[in-house]
Amino acid sequence: MELVHVDEADDPRLDDYRSLTDVALRRVTEPAGGLYIAESAKVIERACAAGHRPRSVMVQRRWVDGIREILGSATVPVYVVPDEVAERVTGFAVHRGALASMHRPRLPPVAELIGGARLILVLEDVGDHTNVGAAFRAAAGLGADAVLVSPGCADPLYRRSVRVSMGTVFQVPWTRIGEWGDAIDDLRSSGFDIAALALADDAKDLADYAASRPERVALVLGSEGDGLSRHALEAADTVVTIPMVGGVDSLNIASAAAVALWALKT
Repeated sequence: MELVHVDEADDPRLDDYRSLTDVALRRVTEPAGGLYIAESAKVIERACAAGHRPRSVMVQRRWVDGIREILGSATVPVYVVPDEVAERVTGFAVHRGALASMHRPRLPPVAELIGGARLILVLEDVGDHTNVGAAFRAAAGLGADAVLVSPGCADPLYRRSVRVSMGTVFQVPWTRIGEWGDAIDDLRSSGFDIAALALADDAKDLADYAASRPERVALVLGSEGDGLSRHALEAADTVVTIPMVGGVDSLNIASAAAVALWALKT
């Protein structure tokens, strides 16, 4: 790696880290496909281990040795900055020592991703990055083979999603679906039972569904406020619910995903 000491916050070499929103990063025209930010040495290590390529790294001086161990002989510019420069560039206190500007990987087609899968998590329009990251962590820890995210779903590679997931967004295969109809066709042609997790009078108790679960299940969860869309509910083969007590009607998206995945894991 190439160590480059940068002492000025307005240095253009740090532009990838300059308070950019996720949308702005995705609009970067070079490299094609855009960038995402990996925050902390652990997350950078997991991203690199998953085959993702860093474009550059910005690191505070006391964390250089840790980054050197991760990057090894890779020809990546590492911008070494004082703490105050890191904070001025990013707009927040950088406590985790390092940020990497990463090339976004190619997302596989749905059919390719689900080929050998038996349990899939589908997130429809989940807008909160924290919930997306937590759902990915549940998927990784509870045996989901893949995650599909809708066009309106928050980005799994946004730095908050990555941080909350503890880097498991690099561990679980995932892709973004297009139109619902196309995704449903792919799932059905591959033999998946589409199970919508929702409140409904005719919903099946999760325990009953799990007791006789189909061989291949696509578990669909909706947005934090409105839940699943009408299209998603109409496309479902089964509507499944988690029975609640104490006057509580539902769980947080990530908690519901964890409960349902645990019940359905084999």
